[in-house]
Amino acid sequence: MLCLSLITLGLGALAYASPAKRAQALSVSLTGPSSVNSVGELKLTAAVKNAGAEDVKILKYGTVLDGNLPTRSFRISKDGQKAKFTGAKISVDLNKVSDGAFITIPAGQTYTVEHDISALYDLESLGTGSYSIEPVTTFQIWSNDSEPVDRAKAQIGSEAFAVKVNGDVKRRELPRKRATVSCDDTSQASYISSSYQEGQELASIASDYVSSNGRDDLYTSYFGTTPTSTVIGVLDNVANEDDSGRTLNCADVANACDDGVIAYTLTSTTDIYFCDIFYDEVETEQLCSGTSVASRNIRGGTVLHELTHATSGTEDVGYGCDYDQSLGESSPDEAAENADNYNCFSTQVYASTKC
Repeated sequence: MLCLSLITLGLGALAYASPAKRAQALSVSLTGPSSVNSVGELKLTAAVKNAGAEDVKILKYGTVLDGNLPTRSFRISKDGQKAKFTGAKISVDLNKVSDGAFITIPAGQTYTVEHDISALYDLESLGTGSYSIEPVTTFQIWSNDSEPVDRAKAQIGSEAFAVKVNGDVKRRELPRKRATVSCDDTSQASYISSSYQEGQELASIASDYVSSNGRDDLYTSYFGTTPTSTVIGVLDNVANEDDSGRTLNCADVANACDDGVIAYTLTSTTDIYFCDIFYDEVETEQLCSGTSVASRNIRGGTVLHELTHATSGTEDVGYGCDYDQSLGESSPDEAAENADNYNCFSTQVYASTKC
């Protein structure tokens, strides 16, 4: 959910360059040990090079540009089997992030980021051996105030990094700020409970809409050629969620409530945690007066977003309703994976049918 001005030296040229062109100027490389005796030694350096003629400003969350939050910056596999990601999947309010959420890479320069991934993937299930580590290189490139976030990929030049893990593969836990996973604040607890109910209602309304209307214009704008059964399945998982072991929390146990982060799901437990700015969001009914789908400030929509992570294993490919629709048009597979597509689609269905 943001409108910031570019902090670049080549603003005029950048405004006219296409996102795809700027993305193609980027390349990603990884360096690190070729062999380790313990998962605890899995530390990598990611280098993102901008070989283009213009500076490029990129939303860092969920990419190799973010070395601080416990988000998925890599895909790790062994003998073709994927290592399960056990970190956090986040929701981001693009209206509340500052320049700290972005990395600007000047023309002709390289930006390096250190990553400690020892507690973010389950290698214990796959055992010792040779692992392939690939960087996540789907970047959202910042354009200008009239066209805030452009979808672009920078997968040119990104190669897998090989590392052999010889010994200790015991799964590590993320460091935690506090032990409690309950919400002692009765006001916040009530807010979360109401938001949860609204999220399930949104999912149910959207599922019924798809069942009745099929792949109409609204559906295809968000999911393209994705089979309706796929989308209905994800929405129904949210609408029917009843896992008493899953918790909804007001404590930031993973220290992930960074600049603009609304909420996150710990994939290791599928528990959901809400950050302070979540409590600024509004009820679903506000879609009929006072806010818009594009604002992405519907509290039920945020819960729906997180519950798709928890119940269907969706990813954070990117954020923003315009971005989501660009995925639907150009990459339906990614649209079906992207949690934010379900958020924006469901709130759009509500606004279109209930207001």
